[in-house]
Amino acid sequence: MSASSPSQCYSAIVTKLRAAGCVFAEDEARLLIASAPTPADLAAMVAQRASGRPLEHVLGWAEFCGLRVSVDPGVFVPRRRSEFLVQQAAALGREARGPEVVIVDLCCGSGAVGVALAATLDQVELHAVDIEPAAVQCARRNVATMAPGAQVYEGDLYEPLPVSLRVRVDVLIANAPYVPTDAVSMMPPEARSYEPLVALDGGADGLDVMRRIAAAAPMWLAPGGHLLIETGERQTAQAIEIIARSGLSPRLASSEELNAAVVIGTRSR
Repeated sequence: MSASSPSQCYSAIVTKLRAAGCVFAEDEARLLIASAPTPADLAAMVAQRASGRPLEHVLGWAEFCGLRVSVDPGVFVPRRRSEFLVQQAAALGREARGPEVVIVDLCCGSGAVGVALAATLDQVELHAVDIEPAAVQCARRNVATMAPGAQVYEGDLYEPLPVSLRVRVDVLIANAPYVPTDAVSMMPPEARSYEPLVALDGGADGLDVMRRIAAAAPMWLAPGGHLLIETGERQTAQAIEIIARSGLSPRLASSEELNAAVVIGTRSR
């Protein structure tokens, strides 16, 4: 590639990416060219992408809510649909009564949802949790640069959170795994092969983790606080029922544009 003109190099990369099945080959080629420090790096990055590795893992970052979020290999890649989760959480966070909005981001992955929410609201106290060590390391790096003072914990859902947070959380957000176990094998190869299974597999009906989150949420939410969980379009009726059984008042928010659904549970005042 180093011996070719820039236009020849771009065309060759587009051709290679198209042959590998990349739908947005032109856009990806531009990003790869802009990100590669040297021609040798560019060749290696193109080869990785053509082999099926997610573009975000190749670049080392993903664009999310206008932010450039670091995404390490083996870490769940934030989806654009999850920007709707941030929008809904931000609207509710603005209604919080305290001087700071207390936010807990469960199943945080790279920390994208939490840092985007912190960037949207003025004063926040952000706590994020993930069970995957690689995700925790990545999230800590992101919050250090985009949400200084935020805390990231390694552990299973609420387990590592400080007890002092109980009945203080204004906004509890979770992009929990919601793919049914039998459907994981039908996901795109770049998700199945390069993202952790624990970030994808939500159990037999995809809602196992949601049940655990909802059941314990009332112990952590402040009066009037909100739980927001992303879910699949076909799971919304069950998700609303799960939230209602936890004692929270449920409602559904959805976006056709982003193909996104968020179930929201509110604790009574």
